[in-house]
Amino acid sequence: MSDVISSAAPPRPAMTDKLKFYGLWVVAALLLLLLPKVFSSGGSLTTFSLIGISIIFALSYNILLGQTGMLSFGHAVYYGLGGFLAIHAINIIGAHKWPIPLPVVPLIGGLTGLVFAALLGWVSTARSGTAFAMISLGVAELVASSALILRTFFGGEAGVSANRTKVLRLFDWSFGPQIQIYYLIAAWTLICMIAMYALTRTPLGRMCNAVRDNPERVQFVGYDPHVVRYIAFCFSGFFAGIAGALAAINFEIANSAYLGAVQSGTVLFSTYIGGIGFFIGPAVGAVFVTLLSLGLSDLTSVWQLYFGLFFIAVVMFAPGGITGLLMKHRPLVLAGTLGKVLPSYLIAFVPTLAMITGLMMAIETVVHYTVNPEDSPNIKAFGISFDAASPVTWGLAAVLIVAGFVIARKTWTRVSEAWDNALNAAREKGFAA
Repeated sequence: MSDVISSAAPPRPAMTDKLKFYGLWVVAALLLLLLPKVFSSGGSLTTFSLIGISIIFALSYNILLGQTGMLSFGHAVYYGLGGFLAIHAINIIGAHKWPIPLPVVPLIGGLTGLVFAALLGWVSTARSGTAFAMISLGVAELVASSALILRTFFGGEAGVSANRTKVLRLFDWSFGPQIQIYYLIAAWTLICMIAMYALTRTPLGRMCNAVRDNPERVQFVGYDPHVVRYIAFCFSGFFAGIAGALAAINFEIANSAYLGAVQSGTVLFSTYIGGIGFFIGPAVGAVFVTLLSLGLSDLTSVWQLYFGLFFIAVVMFAPGGITGLLMKHRPLVLAGTLGKVLPSYLIAFVPTLAMITGLMMAIETVVHYTVNPEDSPNIKAFGISFDAASPVTWGLAAVLIVAGFVIARKTWTRVSEAWDNALNAAREKGFAA
């Protein structure tokens, strides 16, 4: 039996693989250090800080969804509670002049998320699937409503504010300037990413995958799926609390929005759009969703609608997310057959863009007449100016949508054929998908 086990054990990684692995984290650390040197404006630093917080939050959510197969509609509970405790901790530390520097405060948020996950998780993880999703939604609504009732702790609608510069200085850093907060968030982002990746490589991480794929078999070999789900839930709450604490430090305030359904929905979108099948997927999704939400909010007043449509498109046409879509092209890149697909992509891009433009014009025109009917019909969206009252606008939108859809279907059929040919050529060279 021992011979069978030893022969089935995976081989130890070679030295080159180890160097590549550690090299990636070193490159990531250098990138985080040098990023403010290239983009030094205040807006860029704020955006990078938001991205770092979103990465930690999305990766913590993926411990549930991607690793253990638990769809949660209330992950913002642990994010928000971690943020509130961090704000109160900053106020208490500043008032009593305790020798606790600001970089330690995110750990307080993480422990808060861990404690509440441990308290609420045993009941929540007793069932998986739809039952777990509904329980998480109920808990989220309970905590969110409590935020408006328990005003002493949550501060009501105004929330609780703090001054992060009142705590102990570290290396003469007051953490007032945004650049110092950026480096604080970047350091915690790197630490949390490494910790969560290491968690996926442990026996617990492998057992979470087994519970996700086949909980009956896990129970058959002697493990309790409920216990595995509960432990994963606690780890997820811990890292979500760290993300919430970093958000509270960044904005110097915590309010009921931290606990709301919008926050839970955003992390779900980030994780799924990025791709739950790969560790780096939620991080990619967090970057994409943060930049998309910030960019769309400047281009249109109904950016949430476009955001929802994009999420639906990802679910329908790219269920593996952005990362899964990119990884499908890996065999083609390695085999050198990607060039067979690119011309078809470029051809299909034109009618697809035309269809999207027509859809955008139709949406903006409908929004104008339903939301702001008394305003001027000359509107501007996505940098394009057009007259919402003109029949030409309606006709052009209809033509673009219909013609773009018909032509796009035919061109994407050609893309599918080119893809099959390129993939078969890659397989012949020994590169499997």
